[in-house]
Amino acid sequence: MISVRQHLVLDSLKKIRGTTRNMKPTKDSGPYFVGVDIGGTNVKVGIVNDAGQTLAFTKTKTEVTQGVDAGLKNIYQAIADVLSDCQFTMEDIKAIGIATPGTMDIPGGKLVDPPNLPTWKGFPIRQVICDHYSGKKTIYQNDANAAAYGEYWVGGAREAHSLVLWTLGTGIGCGIIIDEMIIEGRHSHGGECGHIVIQMTNGRLCDSGQYGTLEAYSGGKSLVRHCQELLDAGRASLLNEMMQEGNNLSPLLIAQAAERGDELSNELIMESAMCLGVGTTTLMHTIDPDIILFGGAVTFGGKDSELGQRFMNRIRQEAKARAFQVPYENTIIDFAELGSDAGYIGVAGCARLACLKAEKK
Repeated sequence: MISVRQHLVLDSLKKIRGTTRNMKPTKDSGPYFVGVDIGGTNVKVGIVNDAGQTLAFTKTKTEVTQGVDAGLKNIYQAIADVLSDCQFTMEDIKAIGIATPGTMDIPGGKLVDPPNLPTWKGFPIRQVICDHYSGKKTIYQNDANAAAYGEYWVGGAREAHSLVLWTLGTGIGCGIIIDEMIIEGRHSHGGECGHIVIQMTNGRLCDSGQYGTLEAYSGGKSLVRHCQELLDAGRASLLNEMMQEGNNLSPLLIAQAAERGDELSNELIMESAMCLGVGTTTLMHTIDPDIILFGGAVTFGGKDSELGQRFMNRIRQEAKARAFQVPYENTIIDFAELGSDAGYIGVAGCARLACLKAEKK
């Protein structure tokens, strides 16, 4: 549960920063920005106004196995579709924001060697899209950073000055915002906190090749792998029956089993939460943020689920047990608000921020 002290902190923050979430989007609330959030499977594209509201949205396939040209064709068509929905042309758009998974060179505007987009390796995406739209201002950002900025701008941290966002999915991403500054790092690897080491001895192997990382204990893929190891070792579980019915082992299936009272599934989810509490404590002591939020597909139903609430409370309990009292009592730890929209909204916001900074020079 959020403490009384934390509620008071949140109330005070609300007096500092306003909110535009309840405003009705209108065409005259420009300028307008296009946000493109590229994932390994899907691309989300939206037109976002100056208040952070979505005027039009669509989703298309990345078609990563078909290569960059196929993906770009789909992206250009999706942008054309949302422009048409608003009866806009590209002349109505002030800037474009592009978000992709890492690894990447943010200043150089190119992907380096992204695991989820192997056919896009080394692709100079920012310049290619900028050129396609006749020099339209285009910015490039890491997808977790973009999602964090979305939550900071108009989501769960809109009242805050500083934010840590954990994105829980196949792996674990993280974005850090301090007074509107995204922590990118010198080599575009700032905020890669899913790879902080939480187990020094005999740590589990992460897909990154490291041992003992947070992702190796709390990432969705690692959760499934560890679950399968325990099942193979003979642990009793409803999951055996559910898999015999034709279901694939996944974080969702583990959550469904936990909701039915399965001991193994509940144990695994609470272990994941405990490890996230350890990682959260580390960032609390490093960043000392106003708010730490959790988003992504592997939040076990989030705030709308009893299981999700138990998951969050276990994270808070671990952080409380390990953190210094002052930062713990003054830091909100909760679920993110924007869901899968955070990426395209956030990267549109990053484009807006780049324009504002350019205008101040």
